Amino acid sequence: MRNIYKICICGGGGLGHTCAAVLSSHSNTEVMLYTQHPEQWNNDFIVDDPSGKQYNGHLSLISNLPQDVIPQADIILFCLPAFLVESTLVTIKPFLSSNTIIGSVVGNTGFFLFAHHVLENSNGLFAFQRVPYISRVVEYGKRASLLGYKNELLMATEHIAQPVEFCQTISDLFKTPTALVDSFYEVTLSNSNPILHTGRLYSMWHDWNGKHYDYNPLFYHDWTDAASQLLIDMDKEFFDLLTTLSVSTKHIHTLLEHYEAHDATTLTKKLKSIPSFANILSPMKQTSEGWIPDIASRYFTEDFPFGLRFIYELAHKHNIPCPTIDKVYHWGMNLISQNK
Repeated sequence: MRNIYKICICGGGGLGHTCAAVLSSHSNTEVMLYTQHPEQWNNDFIVDDPSGKQYNGHLSLISNLPQDVIPQADIILFCLPAFLVESTLVTIKPFLSSNTIIGSVVGNTGFFLFAHHVLENSNGLFAFQRVPYISRVVEYGKRASLLGYKNELLMATEHIAQPVEFCQTISDLFKTPTALVDSFYEVTLSNSNPILHTGRLYSMWHDWNGKHYDYNPLFYHDWTDAASQLLIDMDKEFFDLLTTLSVSTKHIHTLLEHYEAHDATTLTKKLKSIPSFANILSPMKQTSEGWIPDIASRYFTEDFPFGLRFIYELAHKHNIPCPTIDKVYHWGMNLISQNK
């Protein structure tokens, strides 16, 4: 790695906290933060992992003004909800150097598609197939938990002069082995959250009519075989799309392969047993009458209109039958529109 990397994190959610802490733990990095809530952040903050390791994060500069942090950054990392990706690209564009590389912690919310449109191929781009860490905020701007690491990161790049060297840099910075994929489609089209989350939500609440529930189930630990079968059906349609687009599946595994399962029952057993998933609740909110789905949750606001949407639209563009994806996508989008 070079002498000093100046990195600007955009976004202060769980991944913003965690990435900022891990990246700033290197002696050759300077990490800045672009956030709409700079007053809520400490320059020094803590991130704990399950083994007891503690990252003492440090931010050299925190600002809600792009002109303060964007011009001096070598690398800009988006840790943003999907609905903010395009507007943030527009906001920071006037302050970008042509040498600045812009990336996203995940590509399946349309990062490359938005960047192609807004930046017109003027900057190097990168994005991961899956987020580098499972993270949760404990106390905003002060403490977060890193709940799980990945064994490997898969990354797409565009317009980066030395992609192999850059990939090694990312491996070092994130302390995780990283491999390049051939096409941005391989990280844009994902059977992770866009199918995993949406299918699970449909299986729980496709018949919801406004009623209140007695409790909030655990999203993974209370998983069902019906949810698993729905995922398997959606996944088959997803791979039909990849085949039609001639997208390499070398680094894209079926959900059964990824979770080392062979049918709905074993998939359910696996998802219920992953330690880092164990305590994750379903996206619900409590009222005086009980629990109802939280339509404002990112599980809805990201994974339907910015995740499953791209799979759905491309499948229809290429006349690929996708009845299971159709019913899940339309259900979710209708629910979102009704609750605006």
